[in-house]
Amino acid sequence: MIKPTLLILAAGMGSRYGGLKQLDGVGPNGETIMDYSVYDAIQAGFGQVVFVIRNYFRDDFEARVRSRYGDSIDISFVEQELDVIPKGFVLNSLREKPWGTGHAVLVAHSKITTPFAVINADDYYGQQSFKVIADYLVKVAGSKGEFSMVGFRTGNTLSESGSVSRGVCTVGSDGFLVSVEEHHNIKAEDGVITGENCKGGRVNIEADTPVSMNMWGFTPDLFEQGWRLFTEFLKQRGDEPKSEFYIPFIVNKLLEEGYATCRVLSTPDLWFGVTYKEDRESVTKRICDLCDKGLYPTPLFK
Repeated sequence: MIKPTLLILAAGMGSRYGGLKQLDGVGPNGETIMDYSVYDAIQAGFGQVVFVIRNYFRDDFEARVRSRYGDSIDISFVEQELDVIPKGFVLNSLREKPWGTGHAVLVAHSKITTPFAVINADDYYGQQSFKVIADYLVKVAGSKGEFSMVGFRTGNTLSESGSVSRGVCTVGSDGFLVSVEEHHNIKAEDGVITGENCKGGRVNIEADTPVSMNMWGFTPDLFEQGWRLFTEFLKQRGDEPKSEFYIPFIVNKLLEEGYATCRVLSTPDLWFGVTYKEDRESVTKRICDLCDKGLYPTPLFK
């Protein structure tokens, strides 16, 4: 049976948090949030983990990851850099950062041949979330354009320390994704959740509205289609120093073209992450509570 691959996006530095938060220990023995994702992925049946990182912190990152996981699962690394773009395009000299999450996925094309899931390094998704997406990826092995995502309720993804950005999802009655629209400055005040839509308007968001927390499932044909869309993106916006190519953009375009479908998978798990430094204390407490309940061994990897 084909085992899916887990692609972990770890190239971002988290400017609001400060420092390389992917390596910040929050578990009883210094485990990172990422460590718990890798553990959950192994338990769910994933066979490989690929990390998307930056060259300037690769040595430290790779050394710590390899020493921690040992032979628990096959691991590899790929670098997301500014110049990993199709031939014929010239970089704007003012550009400082890579091209966003969509680009981060595409740079891993040489490492992945199986259906794969994509997650953020600094987000906790929960054991059941990994199980449902792993099962779906095994089910669609050998197919094309059969994508998936784990949808979390908006009200379960907010930060007490500040506003957040989320991909708000429209889901059809058949359980398939219709579209994802990025909303910014999402926060709850007096029991009401509001955010700014793509037009800059302030709108109400119901607490149970599904949002994308960047836990996606793809068949490998995504790479060919994604590079095609990235090439088109560069033709239109490649000269902009801060333009970004997001995963939801790829998904939305392939849904609009009729190339792909995207099943929205439900999970009972709560999402949490470290968006701001102030989030760290509550995340540490939640992790310790999960360990106390016996959901995770301590230390996590032996």
